[in-house]
Amino acid sequence: MELFNSALGKNITFVRPAYFIITGFIGIPNIKYYYVFLCFVYIIAVLGNTIVMAVIILDHNLKTPKYVAVFNLAFVDLFGSSALVPKVLDIFLFNHYHVPYYDCLVMLFFCYTCLSMQSLNLVILCYDRLMAITYPLHYQMRITNRFMLNLIAFAWVFAIIAVLITVGLLTRLSFCRSVVVKSYFCDHGQIYKLACNDKTPNMVIGGLFPFLLVWLPLAFIVFSYSFIGYALSKIATKNERVKAFKTCTAHLSLVALYFLPILVTFTMSSRINLNARIINLSMASVFPPMLNPIVYVLQTQEIKESIKKILKIRGQFKMTV
Repeated sequence: MELFNSALGKNITFVRPAYFIITGFIGIPNIKYYYVFLCFVYIIAVLGNTIVMAVIILDHNLKTPKYVAVFNLAFVDLFGSSALVPKVLDIFLFNHYHVPYYDCLVMLFFCYTCLSMQSLNLVILCYDRLMAITYPLHYQMRITNRFMLNLIAFAWVFAIIAVLITVGLLTRLSFCRSVVVKSYFCDHGQIYKLACNDKTPNMVIGGLFPFLLVWLPLAFIVFSYSFIGYALSKIATKNERVKAFKTCTAHLSLVALYFLPILVTFTMSSRINLNARIINLSMASVFPPMLNPIVYVLQTQEIKESIKKILKIRGQFKMTV
């Protein structure tokens, strides 16, 4: 406590609030229609990602490294949506704006972990495509299910440690003035800015976190696809190039769904008002989990064939019964 007091100053005592007040959507015109939209998005996300996970489990032909990563992405999307959307609806639809201090930290931990894993999972899928196209003869030997599971486990550990550090740094802050968080959830950036004591470590992690878990993964993906494009240009026939590129279209769609809204919001943040920024960021959080399974079902031939096969077997079973 003495350490905290010295950091706060001689005349300030350490204050840990009982709750934070989340006010992100309050005052936005016709916001109730957006809540209905969020309900729809959440239902589609749950159904879509559950179907993708079930198909991968049921079809033994999909027990490949690529679909291990796809399964993990579907799990992250399902888990992340369930951590964010129901709580957001509870806060704003039922006027439960006062979120207890520790509940807020737990919400931040799960939301940030899932957002980080979405980004890292896109990097893993990109690496899989990079190896499949640039080293096709060695792909099956290098990229095994065990290797993919180890890669995913490392990504989970990295994301969890990074978010735990972020949450841990918040617990050292004192909130002697406002506890009003102008966001749609317990956002790290909005919370630490309310603190009265030294928040330099939080500012550093607030800048480092997006670099490590958003901009660096995006740079790796752009570099990888530049290399993939160069490799495809060396393929002799146009049909072979198109066939190889088609294996990347689903992943490229997911990359666009995840990174484009973030890029647009942050590059135009100075030109849009706070309410528009909050809506844009919330849509960037909830859209990818809803659209990712749709993209994979529509653009991936193996999953479409698996769904047809499962439905056919189920239809035959009903007829025999």
